[in-house]
Amino acid sequence: MKLFLATGNKHKIEEIKAIFHENEVEIFSILDGISIPEVVEDGKTFEENSQKKALEIAKYLNMMTVADDSGLCVDALGGAPGVYSARYSEEGTDEANNQKLIQNLKGIDNRKARFVSVISFAKPDGEVFSFRGEVEGEIVDDRRGEFGFGYDPYFYVKEYGKTLAEMPEVKNQISHRANALKKFQEFWRQKKSF
Repeated sequence: MKLFLATGNKHKIEEIKAIFHENEVEIFSILDGISIPEVVEDGKTFEENSQKKALEIAKYLNMMTVADDSGLCVDALGGAPGVYSARYSEEGTDEANNQKLIQNLKGIDNRKARFVSVISFAKPDGEVFSFRGEVEGEIVDDRRGEFGFGYDPYFYVKEYGKTLAEMPEVKNQISHRANALKKFQEFWRQKKSF
């Protein structure tokens, strides 16, 4: 069975492949030389964006497709950056996004935050299912750890006493994406026939 991962983010592709593995499923992505059109993420929620991406690409490729929309939601910033996490700063780079985040949190004691991921699975016929995962943490001022990507070096998980970027072996078990993928995997195993 073929499944396409609709993302241009190589880190996400590697992470999803490391977490979601079913024997009868062949996973494809842009890394296999398959080109896909750019999907405009104009939804107001992670659900809207991931569903739109999954549906558009499933229809375009005529292949079952998985898409993820995820981001960081910081309580003191009213849930920002949220769906704008990847393009929070003008430059839209990890470094610039993190600098803006830390700048916006200057002088604020409440650093509670959560990473949210919504994985949507779409069939070419237009049927779509979504699965939401979260992980709670808080934002630290200084970059910690060399692994992960995005906001990982600043996202501190209290139970482990580390940022996500300091514990790559644990991240794929506890992350927002891992939690969403576990729900999808459970759904996949129950359905089995698509």
